[in-house]
Amino acid sequence: MTYDSCALQNELPFLEIDHVDRIFPTKEGDYIAVEDVDLKVNKGEFVTLIGHSGCGKSTLLNIIAGLDRATNGGIILEGKEVKSPGPDRMMVFQNHSLLPWLTVKQNIALAVNRVFKHKSKKERNQIVEEHIDLVSLRPAADKFPREISGGMKQRVGIARALSIRPKLLLLDEPFGALDALTRGRLQEQLMKICEDHALSVVMITHDVDEALLLSDRIVMLTNGPSAHIGQILDVDLPRPRHRMEIVNNPSYYRMRGELIEFLNRQKKDKVQKAKRNVEAVVSRGKIEKVNLNIGFIPLTDCAPLVIAQEKGLFAKYGLEVTLSREKSWGAIADGVREGRLDAAQMVTGMPLAITLGMEKKEPVAIVTSLTLSRNGNAITIAKSVWDAGVRDLVSLKTYIQAQDHRPTFGMVHPASMHNLLLRHWLANAGIDSQTEVDVVVIPPAQMVSNLISSNIIGFSVGEPWNSRSVHEGLGYIIATDLDIWNGHPEKVLGVRADWAKEYPNTHLALTKALLEACAYCQPEQNREEILGIICQPAYLNAQSIYVRCGFNSPYRKGSGENLYLKDFNIFLGDNSPNRSEHLWVMAQMARWNLIPFPSNYDQILDRMLDPKTYIRASEDLNLPVAPVSLAPIVLADGEIFDPSAPMAGLPNSTEIREFVGDRQLV
Repeated sequence: MTYDSCALQNELPFLEIDHVDRIFPTKEGDYIAVEDVDLKVNKGEFVTLIGHSGCGKSTLLNIIAGLDRATNGGIILEGKEVKSPGPDRMMVFQNHSLLPWLTVKQNIALAVNRVFKHKSKKERNQIVEEHIDLVSLRPAADKFPREISGGMKQRVGIARALSIRPKLLLLDEPFGALDALTRGRLQEQLMKICEDHALSVVMITHDVDEALLLSDRIVMLTNGPSAHIGQILDVDLPRPRHRMEIVNNPSYYRMRGELIEFLNRQKKDKVQKAKRNVEAVVSRGKIEKVNLNIGFIPLTDCAPLVIAQEKGLFAKYGLEVTLSREKSWGAIADGVREGRLDAAQMVTGMPLAITLGMEKKEPVAIVTSLTLSRNGNAITIAKSVWDAGVRDLVSLKTYIQAQDHRPTFGMVHPASMHNLLLRHWLANAGIDSQTEVDVVVIPPAQMVSNLISSNIIGFSVGEPWNSRSVHEGLGYIIATDLDIWNGHPEKVLGVRADWAKEYPNTHLALTKALLEACAYCQPEQNREEILGIICQPAYLNAQSIYVRCGFNSPYRKGSGENLYLKDFNIFLGDNSPNRSEHLWVMAQMARWNLIPFPSNYDQILDRMLDPKTYIRASEDLNLPVAPVSLAPIVLADGEIFDPSAPMAGLPNSTEIREFVGDRQLV
């Protein structure tokens, strides 16, 4: 049984947990057990739910089984809504639930006879016998439950579940009460059964090692009440799996550490919640939405979000935040667009891209109230390219012209500064990034592996991936963004416009917490402490040696040149959503045919940029408010962008069109 998310991403999900809430009425008011749980499970996939007691795991499994109904949302299995229990789903509990007056064979036969009434007695007996052998219970077939061990009882429960040929197997801590030796044997039998029969499984466990051994994905649930999905871990260990082999896999302890870190963080959050200070209690009374799921990418400049979490700044302003580590900027965009994420750290052009419906996506209006960071990127070329004599743009152009194919560069998202600055930089040497080279989207974490496999000759990305390639002797940094546009906006806070309208006080509290975190991240004396925090498994999961460069130590380009760039990562300065800067982004996206340039750009920027929330947050924090400026932007090469004439200098072929795609902008 293998799970290939790329191959399955365009297929309808086998099981869909569609924005499920479960609310229980109590004397003290409604108790929200689980809130807005949204998950898709593919056929043949083994998914495990993990989390502390009280996080709604069993509630969720009961809803999938049809033993309970969601208050909001629902369960879709193979295109049909689940409204009640059925033989297409079979549940195995920690308590085996065998009838004590029936033998092993009779307990299994009870299920078979009930479901397969249309089959002959001979056929039903054959099914029973097959499943007795499947779980190796032949010597105990005629024994009663009191006469067999706990492990055998669990095998009877599994055999009974499988005997009715369920489409989905649901396991509620099936091995929790067993000794280690018995549990290990049953885990191996379960894996073999699942692989032989291509079973789809959703399992609950508290055992991190069990989850890693059995699962294709592990879904981590936050604390209750209002428990929701906090993080999803893809378990990319090869199958078939054996416990003594997977522990030697280089990824095993990284993933294990990530799970334990999440669980420890939930435990810590629970303690912090009990000790919430008076200010948080007062603030919460003004906030419309307390529990927030905020997306981020594990890069050095996610520091403000991490510090706001770890230093209790979200809690200070009455927010209970789960930071969701996402795999790609595309996943961030989809998460906010679809409402899975309340807010996110975004690349600068992403609010505009989502608002305009770039890449043929449905337009959804996005608002940004805060610039989270400036600078922090670099352009790295492969060692083979460096060894071929490439040291600057001139030699790079010569190298490209000598190739018999179009070389490829990687960047992280079409609307990112990585993409726009890379293309601008190449254009300075007369290298056409639309005809002479290919520029493709690669998630940050996959940049180095693509460089190693020679899929790309270079990339533009944030840290720590440039520094890692230098440290491992794989590439050289040929330029930093300070060589192209020093002080450019890099990451911004993004929320849906309808979300900001519905939760204005929450939006203000979020902006204040992150702005205060930006202020903490800026001083050099705090950087060493911050380095230790952001490198933890829950965040970057990286060695600090890769992250230090440019953050709190000289920046190594790999060519023997060390630069101390104190401005390489800027977190506090002009944190306003600057109109001129976003207009430059819009013009560049049009220049490279990512969007038609909208003639009503002023209207779009008026709706997208929220300086009022930024100003109020700054004033509440006694931070200076950056003055509004419409001054021209001067890049390092001397090019001047005049915001009063954004189309000046753009190619004549650039399409100009009035944007009417978003109902909120019409």
